[in-house]
Formats: sequence, structure tokens, C-alpha cells
Amino acid sequence: MIRFDNVSKRYPGGKEALTRVSFDLAAKEMAFLTGHSGAGKSTLLKLIMLMERSSQGQVLVDGANLNRFSRRQIPAHRRKIGVVFQNHQLLFDRNVFDNVALPLMIAGYQHRDIGRRVRAALSKVGLSDKERQNPITLSGGEQQRVGIARAVVNRPPLLLADEPTGNLDPALSAEIMNLFLQFNQVGVTVLIATHDLELVRRLGKRQLNLSQGQLKGES
Repeated sequence: MIRFDNVSKRYPGGKEALTRVSFDLAAKEMAFLTGHSGAGKSTLLKLIMLMERSSQGQVLVDGANLNRFSRRQIPAHRRKIGVVFQNHQLLFDRNVFDNVALPLMIAGYQHRDIGRRVRAALSKVGLSDKERQNPITLSGGEQQRVGIARAVVNRPPLLLADEPTGNLDPALSAEIMNLFLQFNQVGVTVLIATHDLELVRRLGKRQLNLSQGQLKGES
């Protein structure tokens, strides 16, 4: 599903965020991207989403070489990827239903299909009774679950998460990670950037360890 082949990313000014990174993540696999703050985890995810382009090497997603994508191809590529952020990035001028529906509305789904998919996604994350509430009235854990529902509402084959439990206590963090496990169990490829090594160890999944932009081994 994901292949990095000798990938480096250098930003203007000379800062090298990634250096000669190579790894493969198989379809339907779940793995964790670990490392200190500034290790390059977010940059790596941005390359997969085509929010950034590599300076060297090749990034392939589902067999497609992202280096060859034109700007016009980027929206279709991103629709195949669900993304969960640490800070939720919810819209507080819309209710929970409309926040989750946003990717479907942008993609041009019919109203009837939007309703069905949004309610299915909210059911999966345990928020069926919250669809008419404003996200600002929800707890931090509930807001993160809204973000997860929005990420999976169009049933993408690939789910990325950047520090999804960074602002949550250990019990809520475990709940959120269990949701990612459930999506992986039904065939979604999952890659999660996190610094919560204790939580990662308990789940027993593959780790890709970054240090100062270099892949320092797997466990």
C-alpha cells in the first residue's frame, strides 16, 4: 500500500526533515510511526498526503508514484486517504453531522447517500446520539471520535493519524486506539504517528522508529 524508496525531504533554508527513508507498509497492515518531537513523523505523513513533495527518492501509494502526480490529480488521491489530526480541526459553526458529512459534500455525493454514510460512521465511533450537537459541547475524546468518523466516512482504504491521542488521558487514548484497531480488522491500512510508546507496546503492532529524520529500525 505504501512504499518509501530512499526518500529525503529538504525544506527551504536547508533543513532536512527526512534522510534516505525506505520502508514498505502492506495493504491491510497497521503500524506505528514513532520518534521524538521533530523526528520527521509529520513530514512523512504529509508526503503520503501530497501536502509536501519529496526532495529525493520515490513515494508510492497503492502502486502509484506520487512524484508523477500533477496538481489536478491531488484531490482524487486525497479522497482515498482518511486523516485524523491531534487537534481535531472541527468546524464549530456546524453540528457533528455536518462536520462528518463535509468530505462527502465536497466529493459530490447525493443527499441520501450522505445521510446513510454519516450515520454509519457515527455509529462506528459510538456517537449516534450526538449528530445534532455542536462539537464545542463535546469532550476532547468525543471530538476526536468525530474527527475519526469524518476520516472514515467515505470508506478510504488508507487511514493516517498524526498524534491522535496527544491531548487525551490514558483511558481515552486506549479507546481511540481500539477504534483504529477495529478499522484495521475490516481491511483498512492504518499508519499512526505517536510518541506514546507504552500504548504502542501494549498493542503489539509494527513500529517504524524515526530519529532526526532517519529510519532507525523497526520493532
